[in-house]
Amino acid sequence: MPEDRARYVDSLFGLENRVAVVTGGSGAIGSAVALALALAGARVVVLSRGREAAEGVASDIRARGGEALAVPADVLDRDALLAARDRVVDRWGSVTTLVNAAGGNLGAATVPEGADVFAMSPEGFRQVVDLNLTGSLLPSLVFGEAMVQAGDAAIVNVSSMASGRALTRVAGYGAAKSAVENLTRWLAVELGRRYRGAIRVNAVAPGFFIGAQNRDLLLEPDGSPTRRGQTVLAHTPAGRFGETADLVGALLWLCGPAARFVNGVVLPVDGGFSAFSGV
Repeated sequence: MPEDRARYVDSLFGLENRVAVVTGGSGAIGSAVALALALAGARVVVLSRGREAAEGVASDIRARGGEALAVPADVLDRDALLAARDRVVDRWGSVTTLVNAAGGNLGAATVPEGADVFAMSPEGFRQVVDLNLTGSLLPSLVFGEAMVQAGDAAIVNVSSMASGRALTRVAGYGAAKSAVENLTRWLAVELGRRYRGAIRVNAVAPGFFIGAQNRDLLLEPDGSPTRRGQTVLAHTPAGRFGETADLVGALLWLCGPAARFVNGVVLPVDGGFSAFSGV
């Protein structure tokens, strides 16, 4: 019975013989996802602009018995992505999984507290939209070609709670993630119809997770929540900020065989934030 149970669980959630590319693979979310994919059996490509940072994540995976390859590339550079794809296919023969974790907010696109909204930087707005939207599109187009050939493939984009509900001060980020969700559905429809289910496209929408980009917005130096952080927690039924461990389970499900008939969805991982009206 234990062996039967293990085989059944593995048939749903195991990623043996998969080749997974994680963009933004050296970031807080990307590195956690890369490790989780490797522990589930996938060969993992850690793709990041910084060679040293990518190699650090790949080395950690290898130290835990996984297979990992560090590949430096900018998600906004199509030629660099093509070279990365060729390197991966030459090494492991195919690509079956893509997690677009590159993205995030930029200081130039954030309206300072109490500042004039009409003074918002259009250039900062464009930069954050480009990073999140084009930075999800280009890897999907480049690696997607190889994934269609492999079949039974999955793309997972990373959206945000800022997509569905307006959050003060981060207009560019919210608009960018809204576009990522629309792109997710569009790719799911186009690729699903054209290639008959050979490739699925879904997204996760994390709630409030503490990272380098938002730490100062949500936490005081002593670790207590800021006024903004208190507001977030008051609107999160779980009563806490998210942790990367909360996110990787959803990502593994969307990447694996258990979700083979799930296509074009955006899955909230937010402690109930999106369900709560505030009343």
